[in-house]
Amino acid sequence: MVIEIANRQRLISIDGANLENLGSAVLKHVLGGDQVALTIAIVRDPAIKKLNHRYRGVNSATDVLSFPANDGVPGASGARREPESFDGDFLGDVLISADTAARQAAGAGITIEREIQELVIHGILHICGYDHETDQGEMNRLEVKLRRKLLD
Repeated sequence: MVIEIANRQRLISIDGANLENLGSAVLKHVLGGDQVALTIAIVRDPAIKKLNHRYRGVNSATDVLSFPANDGVPGASGARREPESFDGDFLGDVLISADTAARQAAGAGITIEREIQELVIHGILHICGYDHETDQGEMNRLEVKLRRKLLD
């Protein structure tokens, strides 16, 4: 399993090894295998706002965007791929806004580290084809389960 951490901001300190380990644990739980790769990039609000506008038509910053390699557009596939179809694949990119994560962490009364970890889980689930807007709560249930297992 290869998880590349690309820290493209200086607002907050990032523990790349921790995010790599978390990402690996999420992928092992969801896919079962280890012959996959993805990138997690930590960026600032202006960068994520530009991508959110370009790919989702939403002209504002967001906390996380996922770009699955199989279709190139977040959420465009509409269906999860079977785990065996990921073997040897580059899954895609997860982008997290440090600015938005910091605001959300403050509002929720949690650390920025915890918020980033929760966004990593959320983004990876999207990369794997889960969509909380269309799956009748399946993604949300799995996300809560992973938070309890991997973060608590």
